[in-house]
Amino acid sequence: MRGRASGWLWAAALAVYAFLYLPLAVVVLFSFNDSLLNAEWVGFTTRWYATLFADEQMLGAAANSLLIALTAATLATVLGTMAGIAMQRWRSGLLRCLPFLVLTPVAMPEILLGVSLLLFFRQVLDLTLGLVSILIAHITFSIGFVAIVVRTSLAMLDESIFEAARDLGAGPWQTFRRVTLPLILPAVLAGFLMSFTLSIDDFVITFFVAGVGVTTLPLQIYSMIKVAVTPEVNAVSTLLMALTLTLIALAARLALDALKGRM
Repeated sequence: MRGRASGWLWAAALAVYAFLYLPLAVVVLFSFNDSLLNAEWVGFTTRWYATLFADEQMLGAAANSLLIALTAATLATVLGTMAGIAMQRWRSGLLRCLPFLVLTPVAMPEILLGVSLLLFFRQVLDLTLGLVSILIAHITFSIGFVAIVVRTSLAMLDESIFEAARDLGAGPWQTFRRVTLPLILPAVLAGFLMSFTLSIDDFVITFFVAGVGVTTLPLQIYSMIKVAVTPEVNAVSTLLMALTLTLIALAARLALDALKGRM
């Protein structure tokens, strides 16, 4: 009975993985197809990648995405780390509402968050939509993810470590720099990589707050597939997929190390 159950579990797991990853494999495969149509396989070629790197619009969109993702991830990591520490250590007074305020953008549907940010930028701040509005939006939804990882890492640590540092004469800043930060560094790095991945892949929120004349890589891909899914779209999707999966794997490994309390 145990062997039969194990066989069914393996079959179910393989079916789930096939459902998730076979479409991605098809995208990767047809990015090397020597045909403008994706109807059938004609032959192997890498010319679509050469065409991709010669496309100025695509390169400009990629540059915008990288700039926004790096900046948003950096600022979100700083703010999210502070929020995670505050959520773990101070739970009285007005700070009781901090977890709700920080985690709300994580749980809120993206389309609702995009609409609310659009209204806030235009009707409250009277801000011209562009790179700045995209950057603020990406920081907003990334902070919560960093705070969750950092707070979880801190919850796994022994509070006596920080008490010992204070007993030995270390001030708050010295304790943070020499004790707290080294211990939570894997979580901080995992939060940065997660924020970068979320930012560079985001479409829904960016679609609402981008404005006219500013294009990111997901928006550029969307504008191209409205006509047809060309091999060039498959090529850029393959590169974006490879980058995203690599960062997710690295972030998951760092988060696992943080949960284990290792450097």
